[in-house]
Amino acid sequence: MAERALVLNATYEPLSIVSARRAIVLVLRSKADTVAATNLVWRSADHKFEVPSVVRLRDYVKVPYHRRVPLTRTAVFARDHHRCQYCRSPAESLDHVVPKARGGKHTWENVVACCRRCNVRKGSRLPEQAGLKLNRTPVTPSYQGWLYAALSKSRDPQWVPYLLAEPA
Repeated sequence: MAERALVLNATYEPLSIVSARRAIVLVLRSKADTVAATNLVWRSADHKFEVPSVVRLRDYVKVPYHRRVPLTRTAVFARDHHRCQYCRSPAESLDHVVPKARGGKHTWENVVACCRRCNVRKGSRLPEQAGLKLNRTPVTPSYQGWLYAALSKSRDPQWVPYLLAEPA
């Protein structure tokens, strides 16, 4: 797995997740400072570099808009903690709460992570008709929801103090 680094604004607000190589370049060009490093070291002929886990930009970057979170399989699984929203077992697929065949839309409020057993049991019916109940109402992620798509299943424990709103 390629190493990744969390990029923080000058105000310690999460901005993005970049490759370890990009993080090292930001530090070498004096655009960012290392806040936390991994225990890995990259070497060149003349230098050695600690691989950063968290970097903070030296200059403030104004973010002019709130990002829209793309509705992807990875993001839905991260939002739902890789658990079936009907029985809480490990999720394997996505389910439309109101099936597309019945006019359901492909939106954050209508898509949940689901195990194969519950997905087959529900079929093209509403959850109540299949004898299923949602454990939690699906919602659109918060303003930091872009992290869902980037974090997936794994995240560096060193990032936790800098993530203002943990993915729910």
